[in-house]
Amino acid sequence: MSCRPWSPRCRAAVVVPLLVVGCVDAGHQSVATVLGGDATRGAQAIGTYGCGSCHMIPGINGATGTAAPPLTSFASRTSVAGEVSNTPPQLVAWIMNPQAIEPGTAMPNLGVRAADARDIAAYLYTLR
Repeated sequence: MSCRPWSPRCRAAVVVPLLVVGCVDAGHQSVATVLGGDATRGAQAIGTYGCGSCHMIPGINGATGTAAPPLTSFASRTSVAGEVSNTPPQLVAWIMNPQAIEPGTAMPNLGVRAADARDIAAYLYTLR
């Protein structure tokens, strides 16, 4: 989904301090990599921010929520919340401030710091 220059949706994607690299795995599928993100720290951050109280998230103890979509096979999805392309900058922006991307969404702003958002994104991209 495209956006108008400097609309809230675009601003959220632009201000996220993030480097992104695309690479190819052995199966020749494009794999998103979040530079500066660490999946192990991301799993811990998911627990800290309580993401599993709403989402079912594979590999996260207690992440059995049913109020929001399960995050199984997240890396295979083409969009984030049906609003923006599933790319590292868009995902990090969504994690940090979902209301800026989709005003009125049920997902609350949890005050996720940029470093934690990169780590959470790195973990979500391990879910194939």
